[in-house]
Amino acid sequence: MLRFLTAGESHGQALVVIIEGMPAGLEITVEDIQVEMARRRLGFGRGPRQKFEQDELTLLGGVRHGRTLGSPIAIEIKNSEWFRGDKWHEEMSPAPGATNDPLTQVRPGHADLVGMQKYGFTDARDVLERASARETAARVAAGAVAKKFLAEIGVGILSHVIQMGSARNKSADRPTLVDLAAVDASPVRCFDSAAEQAMVHEVEAAAKEGDSLGGIVEVLAYGVPVGLGSHVHWDRKLDASLAQAVMSIQAVKGVEIGDGFEVASRRGSDAHDAIVWDEIAREYRRESSLAGGTEGGISTGEILVVRAAMKPLATLNRPTLKTVDVVTKEATVSFKERTDVTAVPAMGVVAETMVALVVAAEAQRKFGGDSVTEFVRNAESFAASLRQS
Repeated sequence: MLRFLTAGESHGQALVVIIEGMPAGLEITVEDIQVEMARRRLGFGRGPRQKFEQDELTLLGGVRHGRTLGSPIAIEIKNSEWFRGDKWHEEMSPAPGATNDPLTQVRPGHADLVGMQKYGFTDARDVLERASARETAARVAAGAVAKKFLAEIGVGILSHVIQMGSARNKSADRPTLVDLAAVDASPVRCFDSAAEQAMVHEVEAAAKEGDSLGGIVEVLAYGVPVGLGSHVHWDRKLDASLAQAVMSIQAVKGVEIGDGFEVASRRGSDAHDAIVWDEIAREYRRESSLAGGTEGGISTGEILVVRAAMKPLATLNRPTLKTVDVVTKEATVSFKERTDVTAVPAMGVVAETMVALVVAAEAQRKFGGDSVTEFVRNAESFAASLRQS
């Protein structure tokens, strides 16, 4: 079973991710992973940290001479800020000691207070350093490996921003894999040029007021084979796994598969994807994507559509959120940590990662194989069997 685990804190020495269950023989390099890591730093509205924070990657294990070995893959992402002076050496040292500057003005909308209450901490940094979205860098590294793995069976995944604040994409056109470069070239990673300008203006207006902005991204997975997931158990349903994975991204508060929320207001006669038989391709097709590429918790072979709604960031450049100092119990405003106006475009890349990891895990469960060659052969055999039925 393909799975991954991340470790590390935002201002610590490094992030580490371990990927277990990847078959042997997948061609992967540091450069392949860095391409995806660079995409995570894209987007208008990012803070100054993105300009100097570099993702220095090291493949620690599981890869030899550019190919996976079938053993766990370990990737280290060094934190360049750790090496910029001594502040974080002292503040985030693993050695016994105490900070001279504890954070006690907790932020509404962040994990600060509840994390302190849960674990008995008196300093919010014990929570926020792990709760930080910096952790997603490790996820994107794992996702880069998953994307390479899925490409072996013709699966490709991309995302685009469809809403930023009140500005929304009004075009019905969806980007395909050949449009990825154009999407990434957009300052807000939007495929609709008219909506792009409105989104940029929304970000500029929020920045002027020292505020933050949320939005919605759409993740599209092309070439997903039939049969991933299962109707048999609640925790094997593909759409349920996707929802949990995408919801786990920091600041995401809503997930939709296909047109889930919109079809809730329709009648049944207008809420489902008609099934037709394609005689040339020898396969069943759906005439629309209202269900988002899943039925009964199983992939249909159509485009997989997952949307994620990200709330405005809880850390503001002009702190105005009312809170309480956990030591004095006096009313105050939340503290300011270096922040973005919005991270919605980058969140789209992280959402791609989580979708890729879920789809890769289910593909590996379905087709098996200790090597990539065996995995591909099994997938092709299954696809051929469907064309004969």
